[in-house]
Amino acid sequence: QVQLVESGGGLVQSGGSLRLSCAASGIIFRIYAMGWYRQAPGKQRELVAAITSGGSTSYADSVKGRFTISRDDAKNTVHLQMNSLEPEDTAVYYCHADPPRAWGRPYEYWGQGTQVTVSS
Repeated sequence: QVQLVESGGGLVQSGGSLRLSCAASGIIFRIYAMGWYRQAPGKQRELVAAITSGGSTSYADSVKGRFTISRDDAKNTVHLQMNSLEPEDTAVYYCHADPPRAWGRPYEYWGQGTQVTVSS
């Protein structure tokens, strides 16, 4: 029933831009914190950007100043605008829904991932 579906990934040249989108269904979207994670081959999954239910944002140091996370509660979507992309940004990007603290891990959800490849 719960689905997080990412889109917008693809192949882009170094210095280019991509906009990722995550469409959520089956959750009360407005009360979830949302995040974007990425995982490159041979590396651990890392948090790239997060946005709280109130709209506060945070970013990994490696993407600060280049990426922007935003949400549209009316459309149950979260976006990641990625500018000045570098080959090091190449990874599978995952959408994540983080529930209110009292609800716990059973109500934590992940998307299937979308591939971002940045060529040099």
